[in-house]
Amino acid sequence: MSQNKKKTKLKYFFRRLLVVIALLLLVWWYNNYTLKINYTSISSPDVSFDMRIAVISDLHASRMGISNSNIISKIDKISPDIIFVLGDMYTRESSWNLIEIPINLMKTLVDEGYPVYFSAGDHDRSEKYFAELEKIGVHVMNYKEETVNIKGNDLKIMGIDNAYYTYTFDVANEFALDENCYNILMAHIPNYNKFAEFGADLTLCADTHGGIIQLPFGMGAIYDALSGDWFPEILGDSTVYDKGWFTYNGGAMFITSGIGAYPVPARFNNRPEVVSIDIIPER
Repeated sequence: MSQNKKKTKLKYFFRRLLVVIALLLLVWWYNNYTLKINYTSISSPDVSFDMRIAVISDLHASRMGISNSNIISKIDKISPDIIFVLGDMYTRESSWNLIEIPINLMKTLVDEGYPVYFSAGDHDRSEKYFAELEKIGVHVMNYKEETVNIKGNDLKIMGIDNAYYTYTFDVANEFALDENCYNILMAHIPNYNKFAEFGADLTLCADTHGGIIQLPFGMGAIYDALSGDWFPEILGDSTVYDKGWFTYNGGAMFITSGIGAYPVPARFNNRPEVVSIDIIPER
């Protein structure tokens, strides 16, 4: 083979390699740094009028992550009646400059007139951070409850900030459901059995990052952090609480995939999301 032919083959090889690398980078970027709106809904006999909530979580604030302006534009597009922020909005080793990113995000949302309710995750647990959120008008729901009226519906909002749960954990030791309200429980880390036992109309959770990597064709996450199982929905026989809706008697738990990436941006088939949930009367 002549030297010219060898050079031509090498040139084509490197061109193809560059195309493959570019495509892989595009797929990686799309899966980790493009924000979608996840529209969903739930009906209940305990609401009389339609209302819309927005749910965000797990920003894990970084200079290279999804921007506040992008998140705000998605929320404005949803135009929710109330916003729930479910923790881990920064990472525990973050500098104050990074912690200010979620503070500024929530401040803008409050300034735009949205009621913003926050419960802490296992990362964002600074008392200084909580104080700043309260100062800007965020409702910090760390083992607190409030009853509010949204669009003609009475809501009882309860928030817990457990970093992790013990075997004796019981939500009923802290809160009681109100039969005259639509009861919403905010909790960063999913604990389906305990939350189903408590029975709030709606339980909002985060933490899982949606399983991070989801297999195509609905085959589920490649790894379940709660059980430690690989390919749990293919090889296992138990429910994987990674993302989406999980019903129980009297209500349902919703787990958001969140926005950020931690410890590395490795999402696949599981894009960052802002969640829009329409709560509608049961007809």
